[in-house]
Amino acid sequence: MPLNVIRSLEKDLSLKAKEFLLTMQEFFLFSLRAFFTLPKIKRYWRDFLDQATICGTDSIPIVLVSAISIGSLLAIEVGNLLEDFGAKTMLGRSTSISVIRELGPLLMGLMLSARFGSRNGAELGAMQISEQIDALRAFGTDPVAKLVMPRLAAALVMFIPLTALSDFAGLQSAAYLAEHYHHLDPGIFWNAVYPRLGPKDFVVGFAKAPVFAIIITLVSSYNGFIAKGGTAGVGRATIKGIVVSSGLVLIANFYVSKIVLENM
Repeated sequence: MPLNVIRSLEKDLSLKAKEFLLTMQEFFLFSLRAFFTLPKIKRYWRDFLDQATICGTDSIPIVLVSAISIGSLLAIEVGNLLEDFGAKTMLGRSTSISVIRELGPLLMGLMLSARFGSRNGAELGAMQISEQIDALRAFGTDPVAKLVMPRLAAALVMFIPLTALSDFAGLQSAAYLAEHYHHLDPGIFWNAVYPRLGPKDFVVGFAKAPVFAIIITLVSSYNGFIAKGGTAGVGRATIKGIVVSSGLVLIANFYVSKIVLENM
């Protein structure tokens, strides 16, 4: 390979590495500002309530659809597998662990990354392109406190009950399919669920909710704040926010489970 080509590749890699480190630095400072403005929640309580409605109440249908779908699928597939070994009575135990520890919180996080995260990226990106964020700064208003902090606080509050709803819907749909598809008595199904669920199972599942809330809100909001290039830039910022936050949700899901299960 010619020497000039090698030097050109090294220069490109060096520039990309510098851009990545600069982005990480800016995102870290942006996140700190969002957390440090949380005490101002009383001043922006109306914004907090609006965002709580958007990421909480308005997100219930998509959370229910995803939870019911995965609960039903688990009941059918796991039930068929257990039936081959004559262990169909363990369907409740297998399904409950899968839903409460992993699939309930994970699906809730991915659905809200697509719904709530995309809204944040598009809305804040449009405000950045139209210079509304600069106008807030000109009038002496901190745009992070006004626009990001209420979203972060709302997500931290609402993601936990949404996780509980996702778990409940998943287990109920699994119980319904166990009864009507596998002809398993409901008492047998639920007796395999309740006595065997321990605090560790709930801690693993519910500890993920605030982690996902932080990731989805900050990543999507940051990408909206740095949007540039007109309406196409808003689209790019929105897509990037969804992709990055969804990937981080999957990574965080693994590490939260690993840390909690190893220490409890």
